[in-house]
Amino acid sequence: MASLFVIKGADQGMRFELDQGIVVLGRDTTATVQLHDSEVSRRHAEVRGQEDRFVLTDAGSSNGTFVNGRRVDSQDLATGDQVQIGATTLLFTAPTESSGDLTAKIDIVGPLTAEHESQIVRSMTQEEGSSFLSPPVLGADESPWIARARSNLQVMYRTALAVSHTLDIDQLLARILDLIFEWVEASRGCIMLVDPHTKELAPRSHRTRKGVSSREKISISRTILDYVRQHNEGVLTSNAREDERWDSTRSILHMGIREAICVPMQGRYDVVGVIYIDTTIPADRLLAATRTKTFTEEHLKLMIAIAHQAALAVEDTSYYSAMVQAERLAAVGQMIATLSHHIKNILQGINGGSYLIEEGLKSSENDVIAKGWNIVEKNQQKISHLVMDMLTFSKEREPDLAPSDINALAADIVELMQGRAKDLDVALAFKPAETIPQLKFDPDGLHRAVLNVVTNAIDACDCVENGCVVVSTELDEAEELIRVIVEDNGRGIPSEDVDKMFGLFVSRKGGRGTGLGLPVSKKILREHGGDIRVESEVGRGSRFILEWPALPSETNDANTTTRRAADEDSESVAP
Repeated sequence: MASLFVIKGADQGMRFELDQGIVVLGRDTTATVQLHDSEVSRRHAEVRGQEDRFVLTDAGSSNGTFVNGRRVDSQDLATGDQVQIGATTLLFTAPTESSGDLTAKIDIVGPLTAEHESQIVRSMTQEEGSSFLSPPVLGADESPWIARARSNLQVMYRTALAVSHTLDIDQLLARILDLIFEWVEASRGCIMLVDPHTKELAPRSHRTRKGVSSREKISISRTILDYVRQHNEGVLTSNAREDERWDSTRSILHMGIREAICVPMQGRYDVVGVIYIDTTIPADRLLAATRTKTFTEEHLKLMIAIAHQAALAVEDTSYYSAMVQAERLAAVGQMIATLSHHIKNILQGINGGSYLIEEGLKSSENDVIAKGWNIVEKNQQKISHLVMDMLTFSKEREPDLAPSDINALAADIVELMQGRAKDLDVALAFKPAETIPQLKFDPDGLHRAVLNVVTNAIDACDCVENGCVVVSTELDEAEELIRVIVEDNGRGIPSEDVDKMFGLFVSRKGGRGTGLGLPVSKKILREHGGDIRVESEVGRGSRFILEWPALPSETNDANTTTRRAADEDSESVAP
């Protein structure tokens, strides 16, 4: 679909899809694309989709509508156009033509026939592939110009690798400075990024070459910074005029000449910052016969190219962070909407139970009080399970491994759920394996994981005649796996829904389910190095297999060692 992606402004990172028809852009809550920008009018502009055309029209806004920096009343949009309304800039992307079904054009063959037979002649790693960029030994067949070009190509290749493997901006900038110091004879360097709120440059990373005093502050001319940002040009600077550079009577020879390079970090849409490096040419080098400069135009060109690569990476990282934040906020909103409905039902149950308790106390009827308390207790358990599921899912945790009995844990869950099963007229049975020793796992975590699956199995049988749930355990010694198996003869799950059911807030129980139980159970099993497998058939029931590595407890290890030692002793005294 066609879309508008916010690349600058309060809603940076948000993506809005454009349907056929009229899409309103504005600050008003009724706008199709609502922007939180005080400079945007309530109904600022419209985008009208007509077949393969999308036309942007200003809706009489106060500050006007701009496309690629030019004010427009109405204009057809093309992919890559930047739409500016107020302080917000949006990137337009037109819908791409569908390639259709490519299986008719591309065939991945299985067993090779004579027609398609081929063999691997040579394989190569990424490191080997980049070795052609390594500086060669200069010989008669290669000129210095080609050697420099090869060296610069290697610089850009390593820069591209560095920026493509880093999503943390601070790590990215530190890596860029490290690479610059490998290639350029700079004494000090820093990277400054444009603050998105103040629009001013703020230092984000700094580097000083070993042997250079790190206490001395880097002083950068604001005039130079403004020039670099406004003109989008890199500059090579010196603090001595060319005609005075070699004048031995000048005091500058006693402290050296400062040379610097300052280049803009030009991204796709704007300058996101600057890179600055400098060095001091000592007095003894100034008086030397060579009198060569440290920085040249070639260094300046290389720095401009590096800065552009870094800027693209900074933009990508910023947009990625914005998209993650937007997805997180959307998930929070979905969670609030889902859980609010569920909590409301729980509170209604608590209020109903409280009412019965209050009425029973007034009339001293213990049966009414007991009935009300039973309702309150059930809903208290519901909200307790809900809070625990939220806490379990919201944070990463290492399982608290301890020697535990899986049969005892499963038996406790079956006993705990007998009341719920009885209310729904579902038979709940337990079939433990007899030969499972104590193993190491997190009993609290797995109790919650198994409990959620058993609860779902009971609920799946609520409308089934002769509903039945069987919980069993088994130890697979060959694969060193422990399993808890929960089988039911309930409604069953369509094959297309099996993978979806482990998604957050996905529930097939209607208003009764939170959509947290199965994702929490899967998370706990994976924290143990295991997983949940599902076998289901619509109308016949489901089978959930919770399995994880069987880790022997210290007690078992000690018993095994003792038995082995006893066996060895008996063998040593045997005739």
